[in-house]
Formats: sequence, C-alpha cells, structure tokens
Amino acid sequence: MVMALVLMAPGLGLKWSGAQPHHHVVGDDHGWDPSSDIATWSSRRSFRVGDKIWFAYSAEQESIVELKSKDEYESCDVTNPIRMYTDGLDSIDLVEEGIRYFVSSKAESCKRGLKLHVEVMPLGSPDTEMPEVVASEYWVSTVADADAPTTPSGSVQLYGSFVLFFIGLWLCTCMAI
Repeated sequence: MVMALVLMAPGLGLKWSGAQPHHHVVGDDHGWDPSSDIATWSSRRSFRVGDKIWFAYSAEQESIVELKSKDEYESCDVTNPIRMYTDGLDSIDLVEEGIRYFVSSKAESCKRGLKLHVEVMPLGSPDTEMPEVVASEYWVSTVADADAPTTPSGSVQLYGSFVLFFIGLWLCTCMAI
C-alpha cells in the first residue's frame, strides 16, 4: 500500500516534505534587485543545512556583502565584510546552522531593503529524516469541502476516485491482518 501511495502521490496532488536539499534563487524571477521584496521572499522559505542559495544580479550595478553581525546588517554597515560576492551569479552552500547576513554593497540599496538574513536550521530531526507525504492545499480542500458541487468537475472526480481507491485498499489491508 505504501508503494502504491508513493507511486500515485503526484497524481493526487501530494508533495514530499523531508530533509532534501533545496536550491533557493534569492528574489525568484526578479533576483537580487532593489525592486525585489527580499523580506517577503525569505519569509516564505525555510533554509536548512545542505541547501544552497543563489544570488543573481547585475555585476556592473551591484555586489553583495556578507556580514558578521546583526548590528552591521541592521545598520547596513559594509565596512567590515566577511566576504564579497561580485560575479553576478553566486552560489552559496549552507553548510552549518546559524544566521547569515547578506546585504547590498550600496548602503542606499541596503537601507531600502536589499538585504537578506538566512536562519539555517538543522538538516532534520528524527521525525523528519524519513520522507513523509503531505497533502497540498487544493487536495485537502477538495476532499474536505462539505459543500462540493453535485456535478463535480473531472479533476474532482479523479481525486475522489483516488481517495476511494486508497480507502478501499486500506480496508482490504486491515481486514487481511
């Protein structure tokens, strides 16, 4: 049954959650740019040991500074950097837990919000090292919606069929034991 669920998970709208490394492109499509809302972008993400962050920016107009302290980060003090990134496409491995601070090398851009602090969490705890299947919001709302239409769309019928299939499979497995 578990194997069937694993094979059918993508069709059910399920996704994996677990300790697999992620590649984060800072600012998504906008990249590291003054028009990006880096604070909102980072608030929707979790960073773990083993992940990688990518900075994409115009090297002619910008560079990135990694700072040591929260005070330097908050005040946009770039006078004592740990490291400078100037290639225009920089990849940074998150190899240990802790907080890392990145800011624009231009104080005015930094003060307008072009900065990122990354809290790197442990790779995983004992209960998250094994992959688990988590239902997507769409799948949960489709199955749990008490006011579903009387003539559901094809996709809702498909999801309902999978749910019934797995309930039946589960019941058969339980009855066999």
